[in-house]
Amino acid sequence: MNKIIKYVVLDILRNKILVSYTVLLFAITMTMLFLQDNQTKSLLSLLNIVLIVLPLVSIIFSTIYYYNSIEFIELLVCQPIRRSRILLSIYAGLALSLLIAFGIGVGLPLLIMDHSLTSVLLVLIGALLTIIFSALAILGSVFMRDKARGIGVAILAWFYFSLLYDGLVLFLLFQFSDYPLEKPSIVLGSLNPIDLGRIILLLRLDSSAMMGYTGAVFKSFFGSAGGILLGFGILTLWMVLPLWGAVRRFNHKDL
Repeated sequence: MNKIIKYVVLDILRNKILVSYTVLLFAITMTMLFLQDNQTKSLLSLLNIVLIVLPLVSIIFSTIYYYNSIEFIELLVCQPIRRSRILLSIYAGLALSLLIAFGIGVGLPLLIMDHSLTSVLLVLIGALLTIIFSALAILGSVFMRDKARGIGVAILAWFYFSLLYDGLVLFLLFQFSDYPLEKPSIVLGSLNPIDLGRIILLLRLDSSAMMGYTGAVFKSFFGSAGGILLGFGILTLWMVLPLWGAVRRFNHKDL
């Protein structure tokens, strides 16, 4: 298993797209930190980039890599190695490579320039979103045989979580505004990892104006610390469940 992970990591780290992604993240992070005098504004600007760019790159890159590695995966399946180990190794290599890119591009300059707990939280959120959307990519790729369809599903998933979901939530809240919606809002907020990441950091910054309705509900029900802990707990489920579904499907899939 370790050999497969090492092979995947070394293979991906040589990829020009990943190198360009790392350089781009580093340039954006340094620009944000130097241009903004206010630390909070810098972190909020970085948060917006992290919430859009990281999920997109993670899900698209992981999907394409999986389909490009189909022949390698089929070769591994012929060996006396459990299928679950093969898929988990491919996933671990992918996630680790993307985490290295994020760590160098955002984590390193941010933690050197700003030692606050908020910066640590931002790095943690970015790392978790990278892991989650890599897992979602593996889940979609395992279910879809066709590469074009798999990439299409990955783009649609990113579009849904990044842009469409908030609009749907606002529509539902508006339609049912006459009813008590506090508890349903917590559930709705939990169904989107990107929203959860935003809420966690804004709870830490105590930026109520940008928190939105679901963020305000998290704060009123659990307080800032409790809301942050709950958010990280739900993000952990977002890491585990897609991967569990992918492994179950892969174990019974006819390659």
